[in-house]
Amino acid sequence: MRTSGQAATSLRVVHRKRAEVVLGLLSAAVVLCAVVFHEDIPAWRTAGTPHVPSLWAVIPFAGLLLSIATLPLVPLAKAWWESNSSKLILALSFSAVAMSYYLFSQGCERALTTLENALLDEYVPFIVLLFSLYVISGGISLKGDLAARPGTNTVLLGVGAAIASFVGTTGASMLLIRPLLQTNSERKHVKHTVIFFIFLVSNIGGCLLPIGDPPLFLGYLKGVGFLWTLGLWPQWLATCAILLTVYYCWDRIAYRKETPRDIALDETQRTNFTLSGKLNLLWLLGVVLCVALVKPGERFLGLGIEPFPLMRELLMLCLAALSLRFTRKKIRTDNEFNYHAILEVAALFIGIFVCMQAPIEILRANGNSLAAALSSPARFFWATGALSSFLDNAPTYVVFFETAATMTPESATDAVSLAGGGTILQSLLVAISLGAVFMGAMTYIGNGPNFMVKAIAERSGVPMPSFFGYMAYSCAVLIPPFIIVTWMFL
Repeated sequence: MRTSGQAATSLRVVHRKRAEVVLGLLSAAVVLCAVVFHEDIPAWRTAGTPHVPSLWAVIPFAGLLLSIATLPLVPLAKAWWESNSSKLILALSFSAVAMSYYLFSQGCERALTTLENALLDEYVPFIVLLFSLYVISGGISLKGDLAARPGTNTVLLGVGAAIASFVGTTGASMLLIRPLLQTNSERKHVKHTVIFFIFLVSNIGGCLLPIGDPPLFLGYLKGVGFLWTLGLWPQWLATCAILLTVYYCWDRIAYRKETPRDIALDETQRTNFTLSGKLNLLWLLGVVLCVALVKPGERFLGLGIEPFPLMRELLMLCLAALSLRFTRKKIRTDNEFNYHAILEVAALFIGIFVCMQAPIEILRANGNSLAAALSSPARFFWATGALSSFLDNAPTYVVFFETAATMTPESATDAVSLAGGGTILQSLLVAISLGAVFMGAMTYIGNGPNFMVKAIAERSGVPMPSFFGYMAYSCAVLIPPFIIVTWMFL
């Protein structure tokens, strides 16, 4: 006679096997599509001009996004999907399909070059920055349980939006999400608070410095001044003010729905905030300095030393190691620190970065068409933002940055001079920067911290919306403020 535990285990095994079969068939179908629908492959191999991928090359990327959106909703695949190793298998499977497309169409060398660009030039800097901020901020314990009134929650979100540019959206998210959840632990209606946290702290708050969000970091590497983004403070302030006002009204309504017992419990179980692990603030500053001072191709601190490849990333990993070495274990235990959230991001985004190479190349190849269609800052804002919602916002920023640079006339007076030479119209750079950072909040995959906050909230018992459910919130809440920003500033 089998116990209920054995039956549950057996059922999970069956579900896992069925899900693996389904995913195997899906991958096989995608491979078949990628191979069958490229009739001019021989021409691509022999042509001397650079090849622009066919639209069929977008299939792996679309398939990966569709899987991320739907698998958590499929009963047969739900248990399988909860494991990070399953997410990695899925990401690597679609990555293999994407690389097969390059291999079949242009040969081994082109496939390896594309893979190297995706991993070493884009994925590694992205994930190392997130990992360093995640580990270091995980050694800072901000503990406390305030009364979770609407005003208190609004202040916490406002503080997070204010510091996100200076410790990164990842650092601010990891520092504040657990105190926010602890403060709201006695309340039943918490989901909307986490969603607004993703909007404000994990995305929009990070637009004032290159350390704040990866797109601005890439802009800095392309020659935009380190402090130029501080000029975005009017747009940052207006958007944050609108969203905080909307949140306060929303939370007042939600607060009235709480039971008298929960409110009484929330009011009586209160402790003041205390900060532990202050040494990690020094390591956070070190990460900021790494981003600001260690730039490939430029002399390091005027010492005549040119940084070697991935030197910046190595230094950030050293700072993360120092944080692990000199932070008391009790602090991380109190923080409930673990690597689950960052590993989930790492597993999914390796597939996203590899699979999005073809869509990015298609966008680059159609730069002239984009330039003709994007004739105003407002159009740049919405186009950059729309693609940043589904492609990662960092490479999307680069595509539109390069497109805008080609549109800048030599006689332009409203132009930003780039450190490496060249100029870009300031109005277009503002629109691209805002679109990439702000609309990274539109989906879970728009920016790395979004997934991490979702994972931490769910592990704390907060039922977060699905991929499309989250988009329903983001479209309803964010699009009206973005329209206002377009009208006021663009």
